[in-house]
Amino acid sequence: MSAFASTSYELNSQVIKGFAAGGIAGVITKTTVAPIDRVKLVLQLQSGPSTSTSTSLCQKEYKGIVDCFRRLCAEQGVRSLWRGNCATVVKCFPSNALNLAFRDFYRAIFLGTIDFKGQPKKFALGNLMAGGAAGATALCFLYPLDFARTRLAVDATKAGGQRFRGMIHCFSTIRATEGVSGLYRGFSASLQFTMVSRAVFFGIFDTARAWMADQKNARELSFLLNWCLAQTSVICSSIICYPMDTVRRRLMMQSGNKVKDYANSIDCWTKILKNEGAAALYKGALSNSLRCTSGAMILAVYYEMIKYI
Repeated sequence: MSAFASTSYELNSQVIKGFAAGGIAGVITKTTVAPIDRVKLVLQLQSGPSTSTSTSLCQKEYKGIVDCFRRLCAEQGVRSLWRGNCATVVKCFPSNALNLAFRDFYRAIFLGTIDFKGQPKKFALGNLMAGGAAGATALCFLYPLDFARTRLAVDATKAGGQRFRGMIHCFSTIRATEGVSGLYRGFSASLQFTMVSRAVFFGIFDTARAWMADQKNARELSFLLNWCLAQTSVICSSIICYPMDTVRRRLMMQSGNKVKDYANSIDCWTKILKNEGAAALYKGALSNSLRCTSGAMILAVYYEMIKYI
């Protein structure tokens, strides 16, 4: 009984430590890059057709990252660069904890006793599947927060004001006009994006980390090495999946509109390519590459913090 209790205590302790380390690392990193994240969203969504005054901010064609930063500060104040960050932080803490927890859970299922040395291809495939499944599972719990962050980040009216006063007001307004289902507008497109992006990210990172540890014959990698591996993984993931992110954001922005510009994700893909060209799918991709370092930093900080908590 005492041995069982000791094992249970150690397991619970590890879960709590992982939850705390992942959450704190995410909050610090996301708040730091919040201005870049907002600029990325504004650039990404500015070109789409809109029937709602709430998204008219995106119709003011910004010329690029610098112009967007300058005009947002001049028109809405420096604090506006952190608009929507509250929803990001609220989502970030459980998001990182859930993603990492579910990743370990699914790795145990898909990998079992498979290791990198014995079966490298199956090991890589297992990591890819575990990453995609973990991202999809976590998204089911956290999607409304991501939805609110997107709406708040690009929220503006024709009069120069804002439709939503904050995260709670955003939730209540959308729920009043469309019901709870309105908070899941664009969910299927987001599910596709999350599964692919997390699969690519964790598939590359976990496999590369195992390979590097094997090469160095080390149990733990340095902060810098973890960050470099994570940065490479997140850049690969963002390049591959960015068009899917654009489509899901466009679908999110329709919630609350009486007339919908897109019937579904396929219709959105078709109309963007036909009316705006393939380049529109990569609007804001440069600023996204800059903010992508946050995802890499979260993992690097996580593995560093877990040593001391």
